[in-house]
Amino acid sequence: MADSVKKEKAKKQIPLRVSAALYNELAQWAEDEFRSINGQIEYLLTECVKHRKKSYKDSEL
Repeated sequence: MADSVKKEKAKKQIPLRVSAALYNELAQWAEDEFRSINGQIEYLLTECVKHRKKSYKDSEL
């Protein structure tokens, strides 16, 4: 059981290329919310996935 929890919480590394302008916007946003840039990107992606799941669920009704 502990191994499955560790695998679930393990983080994957992915290369990500963004424009300098987008990077600067993300950096400022992250600073405003006291997060690292990586933390901000992860937070935003997590929120987008939650929104997508909710939208998908609502459209099934």
